[in-house]
Amino acid sequence: MQIQINTDKNIESSERLIEHFTETLNSTLGRFDEQITRLEVHLSDDNGPKGGTEDKKCVLEARLKGLNPIAVTSHADTLHKAVKAASEKLIHSMEKAIGHKQTH
Repeated sequence: MQIQINTDKNIESSERLIEHFTETLNSTLGRFDEQITRLEVHLSDDNGPKGGTEDKKCVLEARLKGLNPIAVTSHADTLHKAVKAASEKLIHSMEKAIGHKQTH
């Protein structure tokens, strides 16, 4: 599974950030490694330096073999919580899509 992490202008992209979220997502989504060809991650801070609650956003778009891409979005007060919530949504969506494919 290839993971591509993108950040907006309000989030400082660093090697450490990229490595951390790559490891987190590999661990969380590892059981789908054979089905996911590419995972695009978009991290943003909607309010920037103004701060605020639930202003961190994570969009995950999974490209799956033989299926249409699946995208989910989650908002939280930290990037870690947003990524965790989005990955849980993605797991649920992929299980549903893969189950539909297997029954047809």
